[in-house]
Amino acid sequence: MFSRLRSGLTYLAGSMAILLALGAQATTIEVPASSPGGELTIEEVRGLKKDDVTSRLGDPLGIHGPIGEPAITRWEYSGFFVYFEQDTVLHTVKKPRG
Repeated sequence: MFSRLRSGLTYLAGSMAILLALGAQATTIEVPASSPGGELTIEEVRGLKKDDVTSRLGDPLGIHGPIGEPAITRWEYSGFFVYFEQDTVLHTVKKPRG
C-alpha cells in the first residue's frame, strides 16, 4: 500500500517539476499604431471591435476566416496578426522572424 502511494507521489512530484521547468511566460508586445499617439500595447488592442482596430491600425494586408464555432478571424498586418472572435479582438500575435 505504501509503495503504491510513494510511487504515486514520486510521479506527481516529477510531473510538477516538469511543469515548473516549462513555465509559461507572458510578454507584452507592442503593435504599431497608425495614429501619431505612439504605439498600442496588446492590452490596449484586446477587446476592441473590428471598426476600432481598422481606425487605429489601418486596413489589414489580408483577412483569413472566419473559421469554426465561435467564428475566429485572423487579420494580417506587416509584423503581427490580430485574432477576432466574432467582432472582438482576442489576441495579437507577433509574426515570427525569418
